[in-house]
This record gives sequence, structure tokens and C-alpha cells, in this order.
Amino acid sequence: MATVAGTGLDAAAVEALRAAVRGALLRPGDADYDAARRVWNGMIDRRPALIARCAGAADVIKGVAFAREHGLLVAVRGGGHNVTGNAVCDDGLMLDLSPMKGIRVDPARLTVRAEAGVTWGELDRETQAFGLATTGGQVSTTGIAGLTLGGGIGWLMRKYGLAIDNLLSADVVTADGRLLTASADENPDLFWGIRGGGGNFGVVTSFEYRLHRVGPMITGGMALYPAARAAELLRFFRALTADAPEDLNVVLAFLTAPPAPFVPPELVGTPLVGFALGHLGTPEEGQAAIERIRAFGAPAIDLLGPMPYTALQSMTDGALPFGLRVYLKSSHLTGLDDALIDTVVRQMQAVTSPLSQVVIVPLGDAGHRFRSPRYPLRHRRLFRLDRAGRGRAAHALGERLRRGGAPLRPRRVRQRDGR
Repeated sequence: MATVAGTGLDAAAVEALRAAVRGALLRPGDADYDAARRVWNGMIDRRPALIARCAGAADVIKGVAFAREHGLLVAVRGGGHNVTGNAVCDDGLMLDLSPMKGIRVDPARLTVRAEAGVTWGELDRETQAFGLATTGGQVSTTGIAGLTLGGGIGWLMRKYGLAIDNLLSADVVTADGRLLTASADENPDLFWGIRGGGGNFGVVTSFEYRLHRVGPMITGGMALYPAARAAELLRFFRALTADAPEDLNVVLAFLTAPPAPFVPPELVGTPLVGFALGHLGTPEEGQAAIERIRAFGAPAIDLLGPMPYTALQSMTDGALPFGLRVYLKSSHLTGLDDALIDTVVRQMQAVTSPLSQVVIVPLGDAGHRFRSPRYPLRHRRLFRLDRAGRGRAAHALGERLRRGGAPLRPRRVRQRDGR
């Protein structure tokens, strides 16, 4: 039996699969193989035996059947903004859905259906043509698939819920090769599972979302302060988020000022702490939110004001380029008490890499409307704290982040459900 070099797979079977699928089938040594196996996190370096660049659900069905017949591990790549590396596998079959870019907006029904290779920036471009949007990430290059299946935070979540709260239906290829529709009315158990359960229940090939009237202009931007004010700014952030209206979504970040056009030359390379925010209310209400933040003190960098919703969605894209090496640890915290604030400030003062960041995201919705046993991590006082080491020293920084998380453990949420 002739085999494909480097894979051990029957060459005739591989050629039969190549003839059966509409998209490209890549193997090691092919011209596009290395580019196709790359994901956003440059630390991930895995080599699938085959990469099927799926052109539609039929290609996914054929790929799943091939993997089942030949006992291959399957990995699924959506938009490719992958941190953990589960979108790529060694020696198995990678189903690359990134060529699947179909989007159809129904402005009358306030819905949109999009294929699994779409990114949030691409979806926003289509929905904003009608002044519509749905909750979807805070980086426009993130794929809709991975973010939605994990829950899906975003700038709209305090008013309109997570991405899974706006998911109306999905087309799913199961492990036995069937294409099913999952919704509240069809296969409801599967629908329950995919909303927060990741990619463990099948390969989702398309998503249908509920849309909301958002934009095209909103109020948002960034306000950054010297890191010396970090402790008092964190306490101000705690008070701000405690009674913030549902139209206001604000996150806090520790970072090193990049050599960007909006950064004064004297601040480049200095540690900063500050807010990124989006406000969905009237211009007057948005301005009032800005003035409340400015009342804390004049920011060293003030980028707050009216802006397109699409600009808010892409505001941090430049700081997160494709191929950056990233080690990320997250903790879900039940509050920001003074001791925890002091711990976070101390850790950031000890950081040596200018590419490292800490981001704190409030997860609760303002009206408590979206509580659900399928995704319980969202009560009003819940925060997610992300600690990221980046650059060539990302792995070493990751070890430090693991050790640095120990003081946070008494305040972490303990999950009891089986999501």
C-alpha cells in the first residue's frame, strides 16, 4: 500500500478525499501548508497530517467521515484567532473553516446568518450597513465560531447578553457525519451544549444570531493614566462598575505605552493603567459617562468621544497582531476587594516585559436578565482577570503568571455545573 510521505495514510484514500471535497486538501510539503496551519498565537507550532480547507458543510461532512474511518484526531479552525492551540493538531486532520465566509443579514427580522470562517470585523461590516450588531468580541480579528461556542463576551454584553444569548440556531456536523440544526425547537439538547461548551459536540458550520439596533456611531475610546495611580484607579473602577448603566461597558487594563501615533513620545515605553469603554446610549448620556471618568483626573492619554461602532470593535487590533507569542491565564473573581487590588498592583510593578498586560473585564449584565445554568459565570459582581505574557519570552512569563495567580485563588469562582 502506497502511503503519503510523513503521514502514514493510504495515498489512494487521500487522493479520493481530495477529489471529493470542493476546497483544497493540503499535506506537509504543499505550498500553502505552513500558512494554513498557523493560528494567531505564534507559540502554537503543530503539524497536521492533512489540512482540509473546507468550502462548505459538505466538505466538513466528508472530512469527519475520513477522520472517523482512519482513526484521526480532528481539530477545527474557525477564524484562526486561537490562543490555546486546539484549532491545530499534530498528525491528525485539521478542518480549516476559514474559507467559509458567507453572511446574510435580514434587517426585517433583525437576524444574521454567518458561516464559521467569518470574523467579527467581517460580520460587523455587513450588519452595520443596516445599523445593527450583536455581541461579539472586543478584537475584530476574532472568529465568530470559537468566541460564540465559548460563551462570547463583547462590548454589548451588559445590555444584550453574551454571544450565546443571541444565538438563535446553528448548523452542526456531528461525529457520525450528520448535519443537524440546533435551536430551541430542533435538537434542543445539542443547542444547550454548544452555547458555552466549546467545540466538543460537533463542527458548527454556520450561526444565526439575533441583531440589535446599534450605531453606526457610539461613544467610546480609551483613557490612560500613569501606573503610579493604579491602586486608586482600580478602586474608582470598582465603584464605577458597581452602578454602571447597561449602556456602559468598561474594562480596565495595565499596559506599557506602545510607539503608536496616539502616544506622546515622552510616554512611549512607560507603564500605564486605564479604561477602554463603549457606551450605547444617546450622545448626551455617553458624554456624561466620559465626564464621570475624567472627574477622576485628567488622563495622560484621552481618546474618549464619539466614534463608529466598528472603530470600537477594532480599537485594540493593533496591539494584538497575528503571530504574536502569547501565554494567557484567566481567573474569574467574585469582586475587587482592597487586598486583591493591592496584589494586582504589586504584580504589575514586577513585570519586566513591555508586552505583558493585565486586563480586568466585568462580566455581569446590568439587569440580571441573562442568568442561565448553561453559563453561570455572570453575576453582577463577577470579574474576569486576564494575565498575558507576550513576545519571545512568553513561556517564561507564563511560568511567572502561574505563580502570580496563587494570591487570587481565595477569590476565584468555583463552578459546580457541568458546562
